[in-house]
Amino acid sequence: MVRVASLKYLLAILLSTFCQSSLSKECVILLHGLVRSAASMGALEERLVHEGYYVRNIDYPSRDYPIEILAEEAVGRGMQGCEQEAATKINFVTHSLGGILVRMYLKKNNRKDIYRVVMLGPPNQGSEVVDRLKNTPGFELLNGPAGMQLGTKTSDIPKSLGPVDFELGVIAGTQSINLILSTFLPNPDDGKVSVESTKVTGMRDFVALPVTHPLMMKNEAVIEQTVHFLRYGSFSKR
Repeated sequence: MVRVASLKYLLAILLSTFCQSSLSKECVILLHGLVRSAASMGALEERLVHEGYYVRNIDYPSRDYPIEILAEEAVGRGMQGCEQEAATKINFVTHSLGGILVRMYLKKNNRKDIYRVVMLGPPNQGSEVVDRLKNTPGFELLNGPAGMQLGTKTSDIPKSLGPVDFELGVIAGTQSINLILSTFLPNPDDGKVSVESTKVTGMRDFVALPVTHPLMMKNEAVIEQTVHFLRYGSFSKR
């Protein structure tokens, strides 16, 4: 009986090592949102490292440059980091503006090595908040040139990017802590982006959770769904 138990334990260790080795060839690039930093993605980084992924949590100056420049700089730096680790699959987890940077980068760069992408609260169709406030004094100072490009008009960046052609899962929030901004948005919304505006043609799966825009990346349910999509290409329906 002791030998059987020992053999089972050895097999479990070998299986765990094999799974970890297989996963270790996958890299996840984290991209924070507008007026945030890499620290805001810390909880996700910690969990994904624990799951066995290489993680590149990219900090970029979201208020200093337009989306076109930020995409090449931030996404490009993340790609280089994954390539240095000899990753065979490259994934992304993004918050808000970070998702638009990925779409912009992939529109301009023909990359076939992107595996899966999870976007948290992405303004894929733009945000009515920008439409209403972009001409308000101080808005550009607070949000930078990239923030000015996130409206819902056809001339704005989100509407110019077209459908996605990669495995994308979108997580939207349905709660708001900024009731003033929510008055500018169709219900339901997360205080910055409406649920409908997070969607984009070509996405693989979608889920809406009772979380707010500024805090969703730290929410345990959001993190669980993110890990599930990276592993299986779909969200958990529990």
